[in-house]
Amino acid sequence: MTHMHITAWVLGIIIFFVAYQMHRAGKATQLKIVHMILRMIYVLIILTGILLLTSVSSLSLEYIIKAVVGLWTVGMMEMILVRGKKNKPTRVFWIQFGVAAVLSILLGLRLPLGFQIF
Repeated sequence: MTHMHITAWVLGIIIFFVAYQMHRAGKATQLKIVHMILRMIYVLIILTGILLLTSVSSLSLEYIIKAVVGLWTVGMMEMILVRGKKNKPTRVFWIQFGVAAVLSILLGLRLPLGFQIF
């Protein structure tokens, strides 16, 4: 399940940046399609995350923090695209996305279900 979750969020981040570049290029029709695909991947990321969370035998606070930070990351990705479509400023959301993504990846790799890099 860990590999499926990692594959989902890597794919999600790649498609997020593709969608953002489509927005910057002014390709509204293609952006709608890619954005809907990205939303399906958000669901896959969240579902695999929930399955990983429920597979833990002793749920510690660190796992809950990781889940909240993961949801924060997905939320910021969505806010960047939605506010970008409305031509509203996204700088604050980009900063939050960067912080949340780094925290989420570091926590995910540090926890026992992740890859033991550290």
